[in-house]
Amino acid sequence: MSLCALKFMFLPLFFVLLASRSGSAIWCYRCTSSTPGCGEDFNWRGIGYLGEKCSEDEDICMKVIERRGAKEIITRDCLSSLSFRTDVPADKYEGCRPAANDVHLADYVNHTTKEHDVKRNYYSNVTFCFCFLDHRCNKSGRFLKGNTIIISSLSSVIILFAVRVY
Repeated sequence: MSLCALKFMFLPLFFVLLASRSGSAIWCYRCTSSTPGCGEDFNWRGIGYLGEKCSEDEDICMKVIERRGAKEIITRDCLSSLSFRTDVPADKYEGCRPAANDVHLADYVNHTTKEHDVKRNYYSNVTFCFCFLDHRCNKSGRFLKGNTIIISSLSSVIILFAVRVY
């Protein structure tokens, strides 16, 4: 096989690898339970779209479940969009865990409007669920970072096969 033919084989491989690296951000559903289809029984057709790309490359999809009595609010979003929350657990690996308790939150606030919930104590039970291994996983598929290895392995096999044929 000539050197020119090998160059033309590696050129498409280069573009495939380049394209796979540029899209490394995860896609997550972004909605609240007030949106039809975004409650406990999730239906992506109800929310009307297939999610959005998170703003940061190393972002995490999350689902926040806030309960008070029979009332339940579910929020699905990227972690970077909810970074203002002080009750996000420190452990953000796959799975669900209770909210962190910030005992000094709003210590120096003299606030009488309870609807603002500055102490974040309105809900009796707050659970955070994290996922980052699949795209749109906060429903309950991410293009894995290992995709470059998979694509390069498959491309190598194809090239080796093509070299043997010639």
